[in-house]
Amino acid sequence: MITGLSGAGKSQAMSAFEDAGWFCVDNLPPRLLDALADLFTLEGHHRHRAAVVCDVRGGVWFGELAARLSRLASGDDARVRVLFLEASDEALLNRFRETRRRHPLAQTGSVLEGIARERRLLAEVRARADVVIDTTGLTIWQLRRAVVEGLIDPEGQPRLQVTFLSFGYKHGAPREADLLFDVRFLRNPHYVPELSALTGLDAPVTDYLAAAPGMAEFRRRLEALLDFLLPAYAEEGKRHLVVAFGCTGGRHRSVAIAEAMAHRYGGGGYDVSVSHRDVGSEHEPKQEGGPASPAAAAG
Repeated sequence: MITGLSGAGKSQAMSAFEDAGWFCVDNLPPRLLDALADLFTLEGHHRHRAAVVCDVRGGVWFGELAARLSRLASGDDARVRVLFLEASDEALLNRFRETRRRHPLAQTGSVLEGIARERRLLAEVRARADVVIDTTGLTIWQLRRAVVEGLIDPEGQPRLQVTFLSFGYKHGAPREADLLFDVRFLRNPHYVPELSALTGLDAPVTDYLAAAPGMAEFRRRLEALLDFLLPAYAEEGKRHLVVAFGCTGGRHRSVAIAEAMAHRYGGGGYDVSVSHRDVGSEHEPKQEGGPASPAAAAG
């Protein structure tokens, strides 16, 4: 159960639960809590964890929250924990000014009057909360981290999802890339007759690139950078990272490197996938005398 003052960060707290795979409901009338608990106890139901936001937006129904929580807590079918979020009046006032949203209890009065009234209405629920977080000085990611550490089972914490993506610049750079590396400085297997029709998924191409000048140094520096960045992104709260490698056609060099990085990080603490956007692009035969322009190369 997530509740607390308007503007204190309830939606961000709910997002932390959602990222961890919980079933989430925002602005649920307290009267429906029993029905939700009954739904989750149905035989064979695959869901067993829910995060529900109930707050003063529920209007006249919100007054039932304390009684409904007591009823659920007295039963044997559900374990209920209450997270209460609050912040200083000044912080809440600034947030409402920044978002230009109206306080739900201040339709005709000032925001500060609405905050004061809300504190009075929530006093009983706050007193019975299992965890109280003051978000006054917290960033969004610090709040989400506090929720994870305080209420979410460590085994249920989402891991950083890393996608290693290969592509060809001749087909356009991927807009979804968070990190992008241009590997066109490596020698191109496209101009080796026996390798041209193959891709970076084939051993002869990967062997050729492994022996390419600069490849060993590039991999050493690349892995050192990713060893630093991946845990830093995970600590900051990022959930999905796309690391893209581009060569000319997206069939040889970028494919081999994306595969190598997926193998390198696949056994660690990340959910790793690999995607080759252009590896199936139509093969272009090598032109006599070498490429007439960069666009003529396919690798």
